Amino acid sequence: MRSLAGLIAVIVTATFYLYLLSSYLPPGPQLPKQDHERDTAKSNGEDNQNEMETAASRLKFPSDLDELKEMAELLQFYKTEYTGYVLLLFCSAYLYKQAFAIPGSSFLNILAGALFGTWYGLLLACVLTTVGATLCFLLSQAFGKEHIVRLFPDKVAKLQKKVEENRSSLFFFLLFLRFFPMSPNWFLNMTSPILNIPVTLFFMAVFIGLMPYNFICVQTGSMLSRISSLDDLFSWSVLLKLLLIACVALLPGALIRKYSTRHLHLDGLETNGLRQNKKNR
Repeated sequence: MRSLAGLIAVIVTATFYLYLLSSYLPPGPQLPKQDHERDTAKSNGEDNQNEMETAASRLKFPSDLDELKEMAELLQFYKTEYTGYVLLLFCSAYLYKQAFAIPGSSFLNILAGALFGTWYGLLLACVLTTVGATLCFLLSQAFGKEHIVRLFPDKVAKLQKKVEENRSSLFFFLLFLRFFPMSPNWFLNMTSPILNIPVTLFFMAVFIGLMPYNFICVQTGSMLSRISSLDDLFSWSVLLKLLLIACVALLPGALIRKYSTRHLHLDGLETNGLRQNKKNR
């Protein structure tokens, strides 16, 4: 009971922090003046206040592509003068979702590409994914072990057995779980302390294992922010980037799969609905 109360206190504190950060926006960047019939300084102040309140109400976790595009436009607008604030807000929101195992990180990866470009966005997404997953690991270790075992006894026992069977190649087994998720990433993050996986090994497996997925999302966001018509979609530069995305997505997975068939024990595990059978050696 004390562990549950501690977890609730952490969630409430983090939620309150994120609410304050998103509520108190700085004044919007000054746009080029197109009309000069502003009546008084007072009316200007009232307009700015209304704009800030409207912008604050639009700050929320995107749940579809339309909301994602609207969010990207709003944050791009603020990023012109308040890069530090936008970066802090983005990092805080990302870590909040990852630490508390809230689905939807793919939208934030796409948003990272739209806001910061491919390479800065990829670095940011990989670091935030890893740090957020590690926070989830630590929260589970401190507050959630007994609750997870009680809620998912069969899944935890099955995963525990596979981890022990692959203890000699644990890092590659963890990479396999990230490339070919047999369980959601949030479940792997929360059960890893129960499985006695060292936090350093967990950290590196998340950083490397989710890099191809992060690259796909970030590159998609970077491309979408530059495409304004269907003609842009079929340009040579875009087609080459799509080819690069396909290679990044398939090559690491193919290498890990080849290694897993020779060195890992995968009997009874299911990947994307397909059962992995041990091949005769």
